[in-house]
Amino acid sequence: MCGGIKDHLQKQLREIRSAGLYKDERVIISPQDRCIKLEDGREVLNLCANNYLGLSNHPELIAAAKSALDDRGFGLSSVRFICGTQDIHKTLEHKISRFFQTKDTILYAACFDANGGLFEPLLTAEDAVISDELNHASIIDGVRLCKAQRYVYRNAAMDDLEDKLKAAQARRFRLIATDGVFSMDGNTAPLNEILDLAQRYGALVMVDECHSAGVVGSCGRGITELFGRMGEVDIITGTLGKAFGGAIGGFTTGRREIIEFLRQRSRPYLFSNTLPPAVAGAGIRAFDMLSDCTDLQDKLRRNTSFFVDAMQAAGFEIKPTQSAICAVMIYDARITQECAARLLEEGIYVIGFSFPVVPRDQARIRVQLSAAHETGDLERAVAAFSRVGRELGVVSN
Repeated sequence: MCGGIKDHLQKQLREIRSAGLYKDERVIISPQDRCIKLEDGREVLNLCANNYLGLSNHPELIAAAKSALDDRGFGLSSVRFICGTQDIHKTLEHKISRFFQTKDTILYAACFDANGGLFEPLLTAEDAVISDELNHASIIDGVRLCKAQRYVYRNAAMDDLEDKLKAAQARRFRLIATDGVFSMDGNTAPLNEILDLAQRYGALVMVDECHSAGVVGSCGRGITELFGRMGEVDIITGTLGKAFGGAIGGFTTGRREIIEFLRQRSRPYLFSNTLPPAVAGAGIRAFDMLSDCTDLQDKLRRNTSFFVDAMQAAGFEIKPTQSAICAVMIYDARITQECAARLLEEGIYVIGFSFPVVPRDQARIRVQLSAAHETGDLERAVAAFSRVGRELGVVSN
């Protein structure tokens, strides 16, 4: 390999392994669900998928995907503006707009593309982006692609956000960007205060609802519903790859003029193939199901409360959460990886997160609850956590 890069990469990989930061990929041979089967034949309880509402293997979504596959084919072999727009894509966009009470929606291959294609078309060097320090990597990368002045404020710290807004007042346009739920901690952005500051200082607001849509709010419409501010956020991005079926596909929904302009200028939209019909068909069914009743959202909230209470009673430290994300704090990266490995031996599938995914010395096991889980599943998980936690000295109970 040219220039000795092979030796360099091998050295870097050895260092990653020795620091306990190497990320192995475990292979599963079953559909995504509350229980999954591993390549070695073991069946384990899954506590680390984004399958918040248990829809990833839901028969109604599978039937909708098969129907769209039969009626509209496998793929479009095109981008949207050439010959890649089908009626079901427009229907899905309409369903998303109605769900979030916005004016229009544009679909992307993934929310990483939605965030990556958002900032550069809208903002120039005359403008400013004010971004929460814990925003998802896709927001960070999207901001890097534009020439706007960048400001970063401490996570959910409204005094710091206000200082940054004051500093950006000379800019033409100011855009505040935040996750709705921060994926490694589970806390929500303080949307009321963000919107109030935006109004005071003349700023737009963008919220990534990937981990909050389908989960937060009485009907699962995200933090805009949780805070009673639906229709007030200028730009919402989200994914079909978590609560809404767990496949792939992202979207941006919001002000009509913003969405129309993105259709003309957003590069990931203009230069990426259209969502497969099966994904669009299943997405339509998912939004219909979640608009009809809140049974899944209600069960998810009950499961989350049960798990958090039981884990805290067992002596574990859980970061304050307003979502279905429960960060079980271990702090030490090596112990975190060992804990996750031991839990797998107990039949509990979880993943340890450490630097660079989270800050140094903030290693954790991120548990993600699902409406597919039953109380017995959660009792089994807490018992396994307790056994392993005592063995490794994480808890003393």
